[in-house]
Amino acid sequence: MNIKLNYEEKGKGFPLILLHGNGENTNYFKNQINFFSDQYRVIAIDTRGHGKSPRGKEPFTIRQFAEDLHDFMDDKGIRKAHLLGFSDGGNIVLAFALKYQERIEKLIVSGANLNTDGVKSSFQLPVTVTYRILSLFSGKEGSIKKKQELLGLMVNEPNIEPESLHKVTVPALVIAGTNDIIKKEHTELIAASLPNSKLVFIKGGHSLPKNKSEEFNKIVDQFLEEKKEY
Repeated sequence: MNIKLNYEEKGKGFPLILLHGNGENTNYFKNQINFFSDQYRVIAIDTRGHGKSPRGKEPFTIRQFAEDLHDFMDDKGIRKAHLLGFSDGGNIVLAFALKYQERIEKLIVSGANLNTDGVKSSFQLPVTVTYRILSLFSGKEGSIKKKQELLGLMVNEPNIEPESLHKVTVPALVIAGTNDIIKKEHTELIAASLPNSKLVFIKGGHSLPKNKSEEFNKIVDQFLEEKKEY
């Protein structure tokens, strides 16, 4: 890895790696870090160009973030881990699983999407319009360029084919809110495409790990402790 990702670590035990959403950082998972560190070695990562992690020169894409995660695990000597991703972090986890599922014990995705068709137009349309406007200034550096790249992740990514997930056989938990920005049928498609998955809807919006942390943590904890496969 040509950059060093910033991360926060707490607890001991089997590794549980947390991946935040677009424009977020490790602080997003403070409730998960405190809750799960009693049983697990919890590691929350600032993805490339987020939080205190440098942007670097590599492509700013979901698949590059998945490669960064792979390199991070190698660097920390983590052979296998539970992976929990929220929103874009969930997309990263899915992209990672397609290439490196042997490094995953269990995966949890919350508010993930396979393509932009899975996002409600009331959210996606303003994002796309803003991205196109900022793209007119894409040659500039600084805050405009950074915002344009972040929005680009939501306009051009992750483009994962549902059928490709059929080969991801590790136990998976798919979570979304009943009033999520992700379409209900799209979340159901993700769960149906993962052959060893469990689907749970929590009453609420998109940001479940933060706004519904008690219920979210309980469901994830039960899944991680569950011995049988779905």
